[in-house]
Amino acid sequence: MRITFVLPNGNLSGGTRVVAIYADRLKRRGHSVVVVLTPPRRPTLVGKVKSLMRGRGWPRRLADVPSHLKSVDVEHRVIDQARALNDADVPDADVVVATWWETAEWVANLSSTKGAKVHLIQGDDRLNYPKQDFFTSRRIEKTWVLPMHRIAVSRWLIGILPQFSRVGSPSCVPNGVDRRQFNAEPRSKQTVPTVGLVYTTFRLKGCDISLKAFELAARDIPGLRVVAFGCGKADEAVPLPLGAEYSQNPPQDSIRHIYAKCDAWLFGSRYEGFGLPILEAMACRTPVIATPAGAAPELLAGGGGVLVEAEDPVAMARAIVGICQMSDESWRTMSDRAYRTATNYTWDDATDLFEAALRTAIERNRRGELVLQPGLTREGL
Repeated sequence: MRITFVLPNGNLSGGTRVVAIYADRLKRRGHSVVVVLTPPRRPTLVGKVKSLMRGRGWPRRLADVPSHLKSVDVEHRVIDQARALNDADVPDADVVVATWWETAEWVANLSSTKGAKVHLIQGDDRLNYPKQDFFTSRRIEKTWVLPMHRIAVSRWLIGILPQFSRVGSPSCVPNGVDRRQFNAEPRSKQTVPTVGLVYTTFRLKGCDISLKAFELAARDIPGLRVVAFGCGKADEAVPLPLGAEYSQNPPQDSIRHIYAKCDAWLFGSRYEGFGLPILEAMACRTPVIATPAGAAPELLAGGGGVLVEAEDPVAMARAIVGICQMSDESWRTMSDRAYRTATNYTWDDATDLFEAALRTAIERNRRGELVLQPGLTREGL
């Protein structure tokens, strides 16, 4: 197949990582793969000054912005400026995959020569905007009923977005985990009780919930420490506790060591499409304490961690204390269960399903099911 992925931009987000993984693996299977994306928007002078004042430094040059796409041997074309893509930007192909709500609008307007149209949905994009932004929310909702074949990363996501069923049954393709990158040898509990988390100030990720749980648990576990990694500098808006070990933008091949130095990984997200850190931590034999967001309920059903109520740092703190006070034998049993869950389904399995979903899209397009109705353009959404 000739496959085109359309990204809004390249970065170090989990969504971009998933696209990079599929693009790389599909190319290795003999498919012709191209990723087309827009460049990052150039920051204004005011934006640069604000970044400096907030301790984030002067914004990088556009060419220096890190991206998961730079780590894979797949052709990616960056167009001339941040704008909607058109036919001239996209190669002819058998299938073209939108990866974000705006790119779904762009892909909907491409000609039939660009391929069968697919929308890869990794989350509810409305949540990236203020609740009062009704105009954008409505635009996003309309992309869910465009004539495209949809691929969702979790059944939970399909369940909360029933609009999908109006345009045919979506394919569910859960994310996998790369065992070459995320792995660890069997081990005992840490000498010093340790929990870990992904640090971010983005409220939906619930880092504040995890840190509050750590604070509560530390009252019962003397010496409890926290390790974390993230993309940005630690911010006073979500302060890390005194003595926290924080790695900013760690090399990708070192992240497994961060997971593996923990007795439990904290996942306090308020909302997720999937939740890749859950799988990554489990692949490194670290039990996970998670809120019921994304794929967490399915992934923890096998006993590789503890599911707690959403928005409840007290419940998460109890789980931290429970895991840290386990006998070494009990902890190793939970650790082994986490590892089995993460390794029973791999990116090879996910790519099999993704490849099949693309072929389904091509067949649906052949039957005339994925045709944009006259008058329904991006401007008319």
